[in-house]
Amino acid sequence: MLAAPLPQARSGPEATQRSLLARPALVWLIVAAGAVGVLSWPDLQAVLRDLRLPDSDDAMRLVQVRDLLAGQPWFDLAQHRHAGAPPMHWSRFVDAPIAGLILLARPFAGPVLAEGIAAILWPLLLLGLYAAILYRGIRRAFGWRAAAFALFATTQSIVVTGLFAPGRIDHHNVQICAIFALVLSLARPAPTGRDGALAGALAAFSLAIGLEALPFIAAAGLVLAGSWLRDGRSALPPFLGFGLALGLVAPALFLVQTAPALRGATACDALSPPWLWLAASAAVTAAAAALVAGERRTRFVLLAAGGGLAAGGFLVLFPACAAGPFTGMPDLVRRDWLLEVREMFPAWRLARIAPGVVLASEVPVLIGAVAASLWAWRGREAGQRRLMAAAAGALWLGVFLGTAQFRGLYVAGAFVPLVAGPVLDRAAALLRVPEAGSGRRVAALALSLALCGKVWLFAASVPQALAGRDKTFEAGHAAWQDCSARRAVAALDVLPQGLILAAIDLGPSLLLHSHHAVVAAPYHRALPGLAASIEAFKDAEALPKVAARVGADYIVACASPAEPGEATSLAERLARGATTLPGLEPVPVRDTPLRVWRLRPAL
Repeated sequence: MLAAPLPQARSGPEATQRSLLARPALVWLIVAAGAVGVLSWPDLQAVLRDLRLPDSDDAMRLVQVRDLLAGQPWFDLAQHRHAGAPPMHWSRFVDAPIAGLILLARPFAGPVLAEGIAAILWPLLLLGLYAAILYRGIRRAFGWRAAAFALFATTQSIVVTGLFAPGRIDHHNVQICAIFALVLSLARPAPTGRDGALAGALAAFSLAIGLEALPFIAAAGLVLAGSWLRDGRSALPPFLGFGLALGLVAPALFLVQTAPALRGATACDALSPPWLWLAASAAVTAAAAALVAGERRTRFVLLAAGGGLAAGGFLVLFPACAAGPFTGMPDLVRRDWLLEVREMFPAWRLARIAPGVVLASEVPVLIGAVAASLWAWRGREAGQRRLMAAAAGALWLGVFLGTAQFRGLYVAGAFVPLVAGPVLDRAAALLRVPEAGSGRRVAALALSLALCGKVWLFAASVPQALAGRDKTFEAGHAAWQDCSARRAVAALDVLPQGLILAAIDLGPSLLLHSHHAVVAAPYHRALPGLAASIEAFKDAEALPKVAARVGADYIVACASPAEPGEATSLAERLARGATTLPGLEPVPVRDTPLRVWRLRPAL
């Protein structure tokens, strides 16, 4: 009932002539005001001056870029300062542009500042690309004002502003741009073969970057196949273009980024033969569809055969990948590390730790899905209905994925402004429609606010502040940031270069800011190191034994604040001096919150 009147509210010349918001200068001033709140000068300084990056994955990405610039071959993705030199499953297609920005900045900024400049510019350039795609897609269907309001809504989304923040050089923002452009290319009123080919190429590129967006790519393929099943020849061009482009571009990108010796190896966590098989099956099915001119039953048989071939061949040829990307992971690592990664938490579990983040991320996606669905059903214009149907599909998929794993909201969160922009536009139009009742105006305004993540973040903070907010989580996070900061880690370089055994999440910062090697970092291909760190810091008696077994030169720990009676890890107790181990001797290091030990020499 709430969304039904919105598509019918006047937002054209008749309504806007009486509205201050019809003036472009005022609308763009609102957008600019929202943008100002996105960039924080202290955060920019921290990235530029200290390389304080938002996430451990950002730190590891910069380590990988450094290695590339230092001469590590394009096809060599191993991290050689990690024990066992595990190969990373990330793509050089993200490393290369960041490396290019560093090279461009070095002549006038020097090698140190150049990295900070690149870490700031890369996500902001991607944010500009996302904004351009968003603005163009909405303007085509709803007009310039709705498109401008969508840009304002982007500044109110903690998902988008978080993943495109300065320092976010991980690959999620690249995937968002690819999938967002893919969906909008297929959301045109009458998508062509060229639109389908663009979408297929973007799908292949997204797979080359990583497999996180695979559900959205599969959903796009199924929608195109279903449209062809329903409409026949008129829906063939985008289906054919998508399938052929996916089947041709994916192998080409695979060859460019994969070492010749590894091209026959099965990798369930990256673009490799299992996923190339599915891409080829899509191409064969789409090509076969071009040869079928029969009735709907014939089309159904063809799609069923193509789907059976794809799924059956996948299960027969690559059975290990049917269980997901984390094949061969020991129960110890899965239980004590993988399932404790916060972005892998289901929404209800993460809400216990960070309720504001969950509300501000999940609720706008859910409300956006409902609003887009109603608009697609009740809207008057075909172009608007199709765009909203595409947004609804992406948002509903995000709701289900994000409920199971919080990171499932990353891509879906980028579609909320696609709905929020037109909703804000209709709300503004209703304010100046004389016959619009106060109920419709209040409902439109409430819906507009509900699509802004920062509103939910504020709403969640108020009761916690009134009740005496528990700041243990924030204090622990701040202490961890201090321990992983450049100054803290670089202080360890007074010690001879060696192998450090530390908590798993500290690994990327140690690699980025020091000359030392590490036993463990939070990446599932480095299973021996993950198991060693978990085993070592779980048992006081095991720590010296594990350190000796892996050949660690140093044991490093970080202390975070603890409330009385709060359970703490062995590493934290060691760092606070609450526990001492006879097999370890302290190593004095100044000007760092990190504590260092070495194995006590045998007598």
